[in-house]
Amino acid sequence: MAQSKPAPRSARRTTTSSPPWPPERKRVTAILRGLDRLYPEADCELHRDDPFQLLAATILSAQCTDERVNQVTPRLFAQFPSAAAMALAPAPVLEDLIHSTGFFRNKAKNLIGASRAIVERHGGHVPRSMAELCELPGVARKTANVVLGTAFGLAVGIVVDTHVQRLAQRLALTRSSTPEKIEQDLMTVIPRERWILFAHQIIWHGRRCCFARRPDCEHCSLAPHCPSAFQESQ
Repeated sequence: MAQSKPAPRSARRTTTSSPPWPPERKRVTAILRGLDRLYPEADCELHRDDPFQLLAATILSAQCTDERVNQVTPRLFAQFPSAAAMALAPAPVLEDLIHSTGFFRNKAKNLIGASRAIVERHGGHVPRSMAELCELPGVARKTANVVLGTAFGLAVGIVVDTHVQRLAQRLALTRSSTPEKIEQDLMTVIPRERWILFAHQIIWHGRRCCFARRPDCEHCSLAPHCPSAFQESQ
C-alpha cells in the first residue's frame, strides 16, 4: 500500500457539513488524483484465471470476505474449473467445498444454475452484457459490473459494494442511500473512463484506511477533500 501523509490540521473537520450537489468538479478531480497516487494498480482482489472463475468467486463473495473466498476457490476450481465442469457438480460436493463462505446451499444452487445457463445459452462462455448476466442465477447488477469491468474491461456501470457505498457517502460523491441510486450518482460525477478503476481504488481505500469503524483520517491523504473527515475517528 502506498503511504500517505497525515492530513494537515487545517483540513480537519469536527462538525457536520452539507456540501453542494453535484460536488465541485475540482474536489472530484482532487479525490481521483489522490486515489491514483495511493492505488495506481488497484484491481479486484478475488483470485481467478478467467471470466467464469471471476463470476463464481463473486457469487461466493456475497456476505463473505474476499480473503475467505480466496481460501476456498483453489480447491473449488481444481475440481470444477469451468462452467461445463461446474454445471455437472454434485450439490453436496459443492456445498462442502464452499461451506465456509456462508449461505452455502443457496450459493451452490446458484453456481450450478449459472453454470448450466452459461453452457446451454452461451456456448460455455460468460456473456458480456448486463442483461444476459443478470439473467443468471445468483447474479445481480453488482456482480455483473464486477465481471464486465474486471474480466472484459467494459464500463457499463460502477460496482457498489459496502465499501463503495460507505466511502461514496463519506466523500459526498452521492446524495443517496441505496446501491442503485448511489451507482447512478457516481456515474454522473465520475468520468466514464474511470468507472472501473475508481471502484477498485475505493474498495482498496475502504479496506486499508477508511474503515467502517474509526476511519484512519489522521493518515488519509483524501481527508482535505472529505466533508466527513475526523467526524468518526475520534
